[in-house]
Amino acid sequence: MDAKARTFSAWSHLVAVLYAQLTHAIGLNDVCDALNHHMGWLARIRGATPPSRNGFSHANKHRDASMAEKLFWEVLSHLQSIQPQFGARRRFKGLAGRFKRIVHVVDSTTIQLVASCLDWAKHRRRKAAAKCHLRLDLQSLLPRFAIVDTARDHDAARAREVCAGIRSGEIVIFDRAYVDFAHLFGLFIRGVFWVTRTKVNVQLRVVKKRLRRPEGKILRDDEVVLITDKSRGEYPTRLRRVTALVELDGKEVEMEFLTNNFVWAPATIADLYRCRWQIEVFFKQIKQTLQLCDFLGHSANAVRWQVWIALLLYVLLRFQAFLHDWSHSFTRLFTLIRGVVWDRFHLPDLLEFYGTARDRWRMRAQPDQAFLPGLAPQAMGQHAG
Repeated sequence: MDAKARTFSAWSHLVAVLYAQLTHAIGLNDVCDALNHHMGWLARIRGATPPSRNGFSHANKHRDASMAEKLFWEVLSHLQSIQPQFGARRRFKGLAGRFKRIVHVVDSTTIQLVASCLDWAKHRRRKAAAKCHLRLDLQSLLPRFAIVDTARDHDAARAREVCAGIRSGEIVIFDRAYVDFAHLFGLFIRGVFWVTRTKVNVQLRVVKKRLRRPEGKILRDDEVVLITDKSRGEYPTRLRRVTALVELDGKEVEMEFLTNNFVWAPATIADLYRCRWQIEVFFKQIKQTLQLCDFLGHSANAVRWQVWIALLLYVLLRFQAFLHDWSHSFTRLFTLIRGVVWDRFHLPDLLEFYGTARDRWRMRAQPDQAFLPGLAPQAMGQHAG
């Protein structure tokens, strides 16, 4: 792969794509011009070299994106080995405090692409998109498994791959798009607890009512079985269905949840599913903060490179926030580092200065220090008169 990229090494390629993510570069020329302009500083980053436009494009297209995927998982593992508390358990509002086991959240996000340029990603006549299937650790908000592929396949087709690493006794929460009863029964056999939404067209028969009358926001709590022969063959044992009032956009709506756990309180099941919103927040952060709207290449390989490096940058920034007790938002950390990316500074001092509640310095400037034509102090005084 390196031979195809000639003198543009894999390390220089990684630095270039990270820079594109950090600065929201709008194209290949943007990245190449900036890195060529700062060639001296760039060389100090372990000898990285600026790319040519064609060399950068060629590397994005031909250098295997599995390299970026492997790097992401190795960096995450390394960071957690040198700082075991990074990604340790945290408590989120709405999550029952008694859960000492790992809680996974599974979902996908669709990344819209330009259909006329990306035939490989077309999933409708005039639409193209890539999709990132992700399993997120709810306690740490760090990815545990991810797949970057086209949006053609239904989410349920990826459910087995995404949940393959979940161990007995752990909990997984996912939306009804991932409901595959054969897969759910496989999780049950493995001893994995799961919570999901009930599909609209699923046919269920109540075999036992666990709740005689509504209690607070819990409307029903039943043990059910699947009715159709196909579904019953895939999941032959009982399920638990909980119907509850859940606040959504300021309004209470009725929702039905399915689970294979018959011990938890019904309110706990509703609370667990409500925690699924954390993965929506994660997707919002990486899609609105990082560069996942404009892509530097049209090939499937180039898109995968950009998505995996976006996830890598997210983990690197989260690690810095952890090290320096950053109390502000992820977006503010991103914009702060982006603004000083070519400056020489000691990162701990910078984050301590901006991240604490101590007194702030303030720049003092005279009005005549800088002005635009027609807005000089004399001109402004004449107009004011």
